[in-house]
Amino acid sequence: MSDLEKLLIKKSQSGDVESFELLISSYDKRAYNIAYRIMGNDEDAKDMAQDALIRVFKSLKDFKGQAAFSTWLYRIVTNVCLDELRRRKNEKYVSIDSTIHTDSGELHMELCSDKETPESIYEVVEQREMIRKAIRELNEDYRSVIVLRDIQGFSYEEISGILSCSLGTVKSRINRGRAMLRDKLKASMELSRENIV
Repeated sequence: MSDLEKLLIKKSQSGDVESFELLISSYDKRAYNIAYRIMGNDEDAKDMAQDALIRVFKSLKDFKGQAAFSTWLYRIVTNVCLDELRRRKNEKYVSIDSTIHTDSGELHMELCSDKETPESIYEVVEQREMIRKAIRELNEDYRSVIVLRDIQGFSYEEISGILSCSLGTVKSRINRGRAMLRDKLKASMELSRENIV
């Protein structure tokens, strides 16, 4: 932790909002990315990242510096997202590629490119959605480690700190999560092949 970060934390703990804004400015984009990968859409990610940053500000007086500030902050972001997912356990997800029905008609997402064919764009979109769907179907424990490790690139040690669990648990969850993800993707690919034939 740099001296500047320590100073900003100290000022933020005494209620200095400008110092807090400076403190989180280098973390808010990654906080949003974590929330986006766990929640699966932009609107929820913005809400969860905002909720997490508010929680960070309110809880900052309790920060003792035993872990890196970034680890502490990302743990809060992850916990806020997982709490919300548990709260909505039975809610269905809607793909961003779905048709949106409004009072004035239907809206469709359109992709345009000079270099790619519509077929190749469709395949990429289809594959991304298949991966997103498979990740969303994972249990929260496995989803969070997959997002933190494979999408956000955190080290095993950082994930251990963010999730407050042992290194062995992190490694085990990553291995199991990847295996589950592989199985889900394999099943989805087989199903889509059957639908084509």
